[in-house]
Amino acid sequence: MSNKQALLQTYNKENLNLKNRVVMAPMTRSRANNSENKPTGELQGEYYKQRASAGLIITEGSQISKQAVGYINTPGIHSEEQVEGWKEVTQKVHEADGKIFIQLWHVGRMSHPDFHNGELPLAPSAINPNAKSFTSEGLKDTVTPKEMSLKEIKNTIQDFKKAAANAMEAGFDGVEIHSSNGYLLHQFFNETSNHRTDEYGGSIEKRAKILFEVIDAIKEVMPENKIGIRLNPSLNGIFGMTMDEETIPTFDYIVKKLNDYDLAYLHLSEPFNDVSDIPYAETEIAKRYRPVYNGTLMINTNFNQESGNAVLEEGNADLVAFGKPYVSNPDLVERFEQDIDLTEWDQDTFYTPGKEGYLDYPVKSEREASLQ
Repeated sequence: MSNKQALLQTYNKENLNLKNRVVMAPMTRSRANNSENKPTGELQGEYYKQRASAGLIITEGSQISKQAVGYINTPGIHSEEQVEGWKEVTQKVHEADGKIFIQLWHVGRMSHPDFHNGELPLAPSAINPNAKSFTSEGLKDTVTPKEMSLKEIKNTIQDFKKAAANAMEAGFDGVEIHSSNGYLLHQFFNETSNHRTDEYGGSIEKRAKILFEVIDAIKEVMPENKIGIRLNPSLNGIFGMTMDEETIPTFDYIVKKLNDYDLAYLHLSEPFNDVSDIPYAETEIAKRYRPVYNGTLMINTNFNQESGNAVLEEGNADLVAFGKPYVSNPDLVERFEQDIDLTEWDQDTFYTPGKEGYLDYPVKSEREASLQ
């Protein structure tokens, strides 16, 4: 395939200048298995440095507070130790001429009392997602969460703001607000998970309100054009999320309103599973929202080299995020350039501690020795 392929072209906007249009998608890898849940230069630093030829790296979801935790061994961005650990990571990525955003994460009702000294996780409403939480004792059934008070909502917005400030201190090029995949902010958007009757529930505008308050808080501590947003409009049957007739209109409203901001990008997911039999689902997310959103549009979910180039050539996205291929192909961009077959990933080591299945996937392309 020609090196004139769309994925390999630079992307230059006032708020985002990238050497190519290949993005490393955020992926939980559960390697922060230390008492501080902090990343380290020798693990996360090397992992992301190996992948620094991506136009942009988006880190794994990193919790904004202790309350935000919902999976074992995931890193945070709320403590001094974590900020110091992330400094080692960003330094290594920047030394390798990479760019890196951190994904700011609060899992909401997908957490478990095991993470909170027996206290209930927080959520928009007291509705059990009837899913599984990954605890230190293995997978456990989720519980009915505590409905957040107005004070707890305001405190959480401030936690996002503080985490963004910490990210700037740690040297990140920007942040991505994780408002997707059935986690806290997404739980507010959806009528099936949000039964509130106050200013954060009921109408579409009220259910979406928290996202815009989070953006407004974060832009007080960092440039607005370094903020990305992640959304998953047609998520259904995963993490307790169920679509209804207001789901897509809610995302239509959110995406349109995001045009009021000068964001780094909007990161959308195509459906994770087949939603073609759901009458009010959208099966083609990029095609629906490209005409709606005026800024930089990133798309992901099961793209390969061919389909990634195609979505760019069709004008339905500006950037393509790749997840699992980046687990096992640290030199993914070079493999696209040189038409090298991809290495298969080992799912058994996705969430296990240590270097195995993390730092030991081979570089097969011609690449600078310093990155091997």
